[in-house]
Order: sequence, then C-alpha cells, then structure tokens
Amino acid sequence: MEDTLARRAAEQPEKWEEPEIIREARGGNCRLCPRMCGADRRSAAAGFCGVPLAPVCARAALHYWEEPCISGKTGSGAVFFSGCSLRCAYCQNADIAAARHGLQITEERLAQIYLELQQKHAANINLVTAEQFLPSVVRSLRIARESGLTIPAVYNSGGYERPEALECLRGLVSVFLPDCKYRSPELSARYSAAPDYPERSAEALKKMAELAGPLRYDDQGMIVSGMIVRHLVLPGHVRESEKVIRYLYETFGDSIAISILRQYTPMPGIEARFPELGRRVTRREYEKVVDFALDLGVTNGFVQDAKTAKESFIPAFDLTGVLS
Repeated sequence: MEDTLARRAAEQPEKWEEPEIIREARGGNCRLCPRMCGADRRSAAAGFCGVPLAPVCARAALHYWEEPCISGKTGSGAVFFSGCSLRCAYCQNADIAAARHGLQITEERLAQIYLELQQKHAANINLVTAEQFLPSVVRSLRIARESGLTIPAVYNSGGYERPEALECLRGLVSVFLPDCKYRSPELSARYSAAPDYPERSAEALKKMAELAGPLRYDDQGMIVSGMIVRHLVLPGHVRESEKVIRYLYETFGDSIAISILRQYTPMPGIEARFPELGRRVTRREYEKVVDFALDLGVTNGFVQDAKTAKESFIPAFDLTGVLS
C-alpha cells in the first residue's frame, strides 16, 4: 500500500500544476485563510492557525453524530485536523483548534487514512477543519482517488474561507458542510475574533454552492453532492439566529439544506469571560428559531433533539486511526 501511494504521489506533479495560492503557502507565504497572515509554516507551527503546513491530525474514525444523510448507518469517516483560523470562545473542539493535540503526518499517510476509512465502510471522508492544510488535503485526495478512493469527500468547516482556496477543491470535494455562525460583525468579533466573518462567510458559501452544485442523494438517502449549512443556536441570541436563517434562505432558497443545531455545550470556564454563554440553549429559544425558519418557508433541512446538547458528542482526540 505505502509503496503504491508513494509512487502515485511522485507522479502527481507531472499531471497537475498546483494553484498559486498553494504554491505561495509551500513557498513560505501562507495566505490560505482570510487572515492572510503570510506566515512561513514550512518547518514550524506559525501564523494565526498555529500549526505547520504539513497535516496534523488528532483523530480519524467512523463518526455517527452528523446529519443522517452524512453519517447514515455505517458512520462518516471523520478526519479531525488540528489548528483553526477562528477563535470561537465556545468551541467544543477547542483542544485541537488550539493545536494542543494531534500528530504531524505525511500526505501519503493522510491518503492512506482515507482508504482505511473506506475499508471500514465509511459513508464518506469527512474533512473536519482542514483549511489550514489545504495543500496537503488536495494532494492527498488526488493520491487517494488514484489509489481507489470512491466515496464522496465532505468539506466540514467553520465557513471562514477564501474562495481562491476553495477553488482548489474543485472535482475533489462534492459535499460542503460549512457553518454560518453570524451575520453581526460585533458578535463575530466578540466570540470568534473575526469581525469580517459575515462578509468572508458569504463569499465562501457562494463559492461552495457553486462547487457542490445541487443537492443529490443516493437510493439510500445518503448525500452525494451539494451543500448543507449548519447554524449553531447560541443562548440569548435568537435574533442573530433568525438573521442567519433569513440570509441563507433568501440567498440560496431550497438549493441547500439548513441544519439548525441545538448542541451548544458550555465549555468549562466560559462563564467567566462570557456570562451569557454559561448555560445551554433553552427549549423555548430553540423552538423559536425553528418556528421562524418554518414560517419563512424553510423545509429543506435538519433539527436536533435536546439530547444532543451534552459532552458525550465530543469525540476523544487521542490519535485514533492516525497512527499507521
């Protein structure tokens, strides 16, 4: 397996020329995300994301807690990457977002992980927060496709992306699963250190919709292509949720699915910095958001039960599936 992957990796440059944004990052001027910090990440953790350019993974395993059309009965093949271009105060994956966990691996090993997940009957390859490793993700997907990967690839992100970077995924990723967190620059700045999130997110979602095309499902009801946009309802912010859902529906209509998440879990100590986030979302708050979506005309989407708002839905970032 590794000999075949290595050989195919060596063949890739002759068949495909890397886009400029990837060449810049490989050359020591990383501008992959909207921060555009220009860090040299070639040999060490650097830049806003706090990770090197080579992929760092914290977990690769079957994951059963996504939307039904993504997890299905066999599970989604979720690959959790370390680092992030956002700083969400309430992040459930904070340990890997801050790069406190994870192992640096090669592009060839990453391709092999995809194939191993396929062998375990994963419904898809679920790339969770992969933007900061886009050069390696693109190349590893190409290697894996050449080596027999046939299941769809899902790009699972916070929605804070550059369209130029997303373009590199054309023909490699068929399903996009971004967040749309805010429409307010004030909340974006307060909770995610990204006052430009609404603008950057809008650009990214339009690009993802273009790349994904219309929603398509197989005969088992599993998604094959298209975009599902997630929105996490935050305690005390029903109006912000309504703004987000209105924007999504007025912009994309029924061409996308909207997933309204109820799974907000207060992480330890958050009430000291943000008292308003120190509790769970109430049933009334969540139902008001769902009712708003229904009144608006949204029927293509997903809702969650109250039981999703508990820490057991946060996986262990213990290098499961990462080590060879």
